[in-house]
Amino acid sequence: MTKLLIVLHHRFELWTAPAWVSEKLRQEFPQLEIVHLTSYDGIENHLRDAEIVIAWSLRPEQLVIAKKLRWIHSPAAAVHQLMFPELVNSDIVLTNASEVHGPVVAEHVIALIFAMAKQLPQAVRLQQKHIWGQEIMWRARPRPREVMGATLGLVGLGAIGRGVAERASALGMHVIATREHANKEKPFGVDEVLPITKLDQLLSRSDFVVLAVPLTNETRGLMNASRIAAMKSDGFLINVGRGPLVDEAALIDALRNHQIGGAALDVFAKEPLPPESPLWDLENVLITPHSAGLTEKLWERHYAQISENLRRYLAAEPLRSVVDKKKGY
Repeated sequence: MTKLLIVLHHRFELWTAPAWVSEKLRQEFPQLEIVHLTSYDGIENHLRDAEIVIAWSLRPEQLVIAKKLRWIHSPAAAVHQLMFPELVNSDIVLTNASEVHGPVVAEHVIALIFAMAKQLPQAVRLQQKHIWGQEIMWRARPRPREVMGATLGLVGLGAIGRGVAERASALGMHVIATREHANKEKPFGVDEVLPITKLDQLLSRSDFVVLAVPLTNETRGLMNASRIAAMKSDGFLINVGRGPLVDEAALIDALRNHQIGGAALDVFAKEPLPPESPLWDLENVLITPHSAGLTEKLWERHYAQISENLRRYLAAEPLRSVVDKKKGY
């Protein structure tokens, strides 16, 4: 009997698989032996004969004992924590949940665009002080602006980027994007695709820059001081990818000096963001606590993807959302 091991313990409740997930899977797939652990205690004993594992990560020494392992599914979009040589060079298939999180994070990006364009963080601060701030907000730089007609620069056209493009286009934004293979067909909503070598051009043309690329050796520190300097002086940087995509020290310096219009950040180099981080106190920064992917429907969405791929696996059909382990996404 094929064994499926689920081990998704996390300190944050939403990242821990609820009991109903494994119960429903047992009903739908009675031919599977399903083990659902609520902690990592005893995981090695179950790894020895597990053929499928659903987990955030595994360590190299754990992979060594998993002799029957054929498929790992990560409920995260980012899988850099699994990119160690033993797994990358193995025949084990790795899938991720980028298609689960993409539409939800894309909605969050649109919310951040509106928040920054309409100066909503400033309005909230003024409300807390009981200040009627109409004139204050108008005199601020950058001023409140329209979203329709603004240029959106997307760095990355994965599930998140495509979702943002579709929604931004519907709002009347001009969408330009950069990706590794610029000659591929343009996704719906994207007006122009540039090669990654022309990233500086995208930055200089965009009113809003959205980082939605995976974290790899090539993208770590992508937004350094020179790239931030390439942005418009009233442009906004939005990061919903991973914190290390941005040189935080360089960004803080640019924000302090009002070199760019502002930043909306959902991810950070260190999480939780330390209380002493200067980012907390910068008035041109909107911080959301890695909450872009939060939704009450999260595990319903996870279940739909997992069950479909299990059906495909058992039928020896190609899986969806397979990660290219050599590329890391």
